[in-house]
Amino acid sequence: MKLSKTNYLVYRDCAHNAWVKVHKPEVYHAEPLSVFEQAIIEIGNDVDVRARELFPGGVLIRRGDAVGTAQLVDARTPILYQPVFETGRYTTACDILVWNDALAAYDLYEVKASTSGEGRSKAKDDLYAHDIAFQALVLRENGVPLGRLNLVRLDSSYVSDGTLDLDRLFTREDFTDRVAPLLDAVAVEMDAAHDLLQLPALPSAPCVCIYKGRSSQCTTFGYINPNVPAYGVHDLTRIGQSPKKLRALVDSGVLAIEDVPESAELTDNQRNQVNAAKRRRPFVEIAPLAAFLDDIRYPAAFLDYETYPCALPRFAGYGPFNHVPFQFSLHVVERPGGEAIHREFLFTETTCPDEPFVAALKASLPAEGSIVVWNKPFEKGINAKLAERLPAEESYLAGVNERVVDLMDVFTAQMVVHPAFRGKTSIKWVLPALVPSLSYKTLAIREGATASETWNAIVTGELELDEARAARDNLLAYCGLDSLAMVEIWRALLGIAAAREYREAG
Repeated sequence: MKLSKTNYLVYRDCAHNAWVKVHKPEVYHAEPLSVFEQAIIEIGNDVDVRARELFPGGVLIRRGDAVGTAQLVDARTPILYQPVFETGRYTTACDILVWNDALAAYDLYEVKASTSGEGRSKAKDDLYAHDIAFQALVLRENGVPLGRLNLVRLDSSYVSDGTLDLDRLFTREDFTDRVAPLLDAVAVEMDAAHDLLQLPALPSAPCVCIYKGRSSQCTTFGYINPNVPAYGVHDLTRIGQSPKKLRALVDSGVLAIEDVPESAELTDNQRNQVNAAKRRRPFVEIAPLAAFLDDIRYPAAFLDYETYPCALPRFAGYGPFNHVPFQFSLHVVERPGGEAIHREFLFTETTCPDEPFVAALKASLPAEGSIVVWNKPFEKGINAKLAERLPAEESYLAGVNERVVDLMDVFTAQMVVHPAFRGKTSIKWVLPALVPSLSYKTLAIREGATASETWNAIVTGELELDEARAARDNLLAYCGLDSLAMVEIWRALLGIAAAREYREAG
């Protein structure tokens, strides 16, 4: 069994998970790819295809055709797309190889659907360097003369004028000096990965993910580590950023959140979460909750945006992965005890939605009062980008941002801690705990990634007319529930504050 580059990278993250992927594919793929994961794959494919236009005239190799690749390399074919190389132990496909006459060698170009620029992740660059190192070692074992090792990705500073200038859209970074020092260590690691994947049985648990927070664990963690509860110390808020704390708990045999001892070194937020789980009832900080609720001014407008993060900019003023705002839902409560008035906007034309979006916002939002959102950096960031692209609306959008109140602050600041939150602050966790009468489970669209991809399918013509109509209805229902959910969570909080004040007064 040959080790592929993909399985090598999985091994680097978690060796046990790589073994399961190879030997127990039914376990590894038990959960279908999420819409978000599918979108990532499709985006990667799209970016890869467009990047080939930087090196036109190449030969596209058929999937798995190592023999054909070898013949084309021997003939010094100038440009190869998706060439395939195999050894007795390894197999890999490259994105692009370009013959360099000056070096009498092939330059390798690895294409990634990510952005370069300031603030980029060092961990991601390290991952890319190991990715390229694997390819380089396999190519050298095949006798391929190698020149420079390059990474191609999207330039975060690029702004479209309405067309795609590929030479400006893509960066070409020389990773040769990053990769060279890794080659010996990667060769050893490749051998270890290959040998582990030949084992007839899963290595003994636990896997290395036992010391990682829940969001960083491998995809088959539950199968590999069946003794770890579905809700436990790995779910403590921000525990992944405190590896020493997590290691201390795990090494002492504490896995269930109810078993965390009083002596454990925890943050206040983590301790509150543990206490709520142990007592099996909510924890409320009444004074800050009451102050927060008092600061919300009428008419209270509960606002939610839906956007599409477009990797390859479609409209003027957009850069890679800038979010295209295509929809909002708004519920307005004009006075205490008043009904929520619903207004909504959905743009499904093929043109840029910026101007219609802002026009609808101006027509729908009250001129005063609080604007309540969930996770304000998102909506405020969308407004700021809209202001950059529509300078005439800068003053209006700045005024909107000044009125924004983040309902999620109640939960991130732990004014209310409910055991059913499981340390999460997403509206998808808060809603069923505080307002069980409302649910996303009955909707065709249940989360933002599906909403984004649904909109994209409509505007790119992937759906038939009847399908597009149904998709529009589904988008309206989903976004509508997002803003309604905020209204009902707010009302639940008002009830909690009033009830507690009444009890305390009595």
